Amino acid sequence: MKAAMLKPVAGYLAGLLFGLGLALGGMTDPGRVIAFLDLAGAWDPTLMFVLGGAVVTTFIGYRWVLRRTAPLFAGAFQLPTRRDLDAKLLGGAALFGIGWGLSGYCPGPAVASLSGVSLPLVAMLAAMVAGWWLARRLGH
Repeated sequence: MKAAMLKPVAGYLAGLLFGLGLALGGMTDPGRVIAFLDLAGAWDPTLMFVLGGAVVTTFIGYRWVLRRTAPLFAGAFQLPTRRDLDAKLLGGAALFGIGWGLSGYCPGPAVASLSGVSLPLVAMLAAMVAGWWLARRLGH
């Protein structure tokens, strides 16, 4: 198979693995996220363990992959170079967190949950698309 065809196949497989991990970890259930935020009630620590597993996997994976001189399907790694915190980054992070806390969905689990469409899911996806559109219109 040509390298040009392998890149999208690898991306698809990575996305499939990510979605499967979200589903197995219970992260497609917005109730789990809401329960994680409910410290005074029926607190559910599942999200903490899923995020912890992701951090450990990423920490090890980056060190392993970055030993290579280049990725498998590209000429060079595309790593972020900026280290500063600006208002755009902090505002975006705040909006992401507020939306996640209100709806119980972040973008990955929302897309993985499309088979069971609900009003909160549709509202979250509509707000996400509107945010993308607005950010592009404002030139950010």
